[in-house]
Amino acid sequence: MGKALGYCVMTFDWQWDYTLKILPVLLGAAVNTIIATVVGYALAVIIGVFFLVGQRTRFRILNRAVREMVEFLRTTPLLAQVFFIFYVAPEYGILLSPWTSGILALGIHYGAYLSEVYRGALYAIPRQQWEACEALNLSTTRTYIGVILPQALPPSMPGINNYFVGCFKDTPVLATITVHELLNAANVLGQTTYRFLEPYTLAGIIFLILSLVSAAGLKLLDRRIRLTMGADIYRE
Repeated sequence: MGKALGYCVMTFDWQWDYTLKILPVLLGAAVNTIIATVVGYALAVIIGVFFLVGQRTRFRILNRAVREMVEFLRTTPLLAQVFFIFYVAPEYGILLSPWTSGILALGIHYGAYLSEVYRGALYAIPRQQWEACEALNLSTTRTYIGVILPQALPPSMPGINNYFVGCFKDTPVLATITVHELLNAANVLGQTTYRFLEPYTLAGIIFLILSLVSAAGLKLLDRRIRLTMGADIYRE
């Protein structure tokens, strides 16, 4: 019994030499995590616009179909969507790499959420603004770029920023399809050396630092957009 307890104590002793050895591996995997987050979320921003347009179309069948799709994506787990794209899609001739499958899943999943952020921002614009644009015979492009977006974008930024951080924290889901992101790298190191304390602790610290840096950067971006858009509206 004493030997067993001693073994447990030694197993969970922090080893700095091992920490310094695995740190570059984890930092390299962290770069992959950042890439997956940025590319996946950029895709989500674009997909969210298409979902928004689909829900605002006058074709009721398309409107209803897109609405149901958005609800389905928002109410089902990201993990299930990742598995569907990676494991089920090949049965229908759509064969994608783990990286492509993971990024596509992130883009579609968060695109559904962002479409609701966009929709809420547009509905928050007073109806009189739309009517004034019609009365002035402004084109659709001029209406959105010159009048609607400067008012809709600032209040939507907190939601957009929040989902970006959420997308970043959801990247470990991609480890289930062998994407070499941060948590996957920590898990592989732990299974190889049978030491899990250092890899998982370092992974958690790296996630925390990246989350804090991202949140601070997005807060500055939010403030910048509010000041810029506010100035544009004032000039109008």
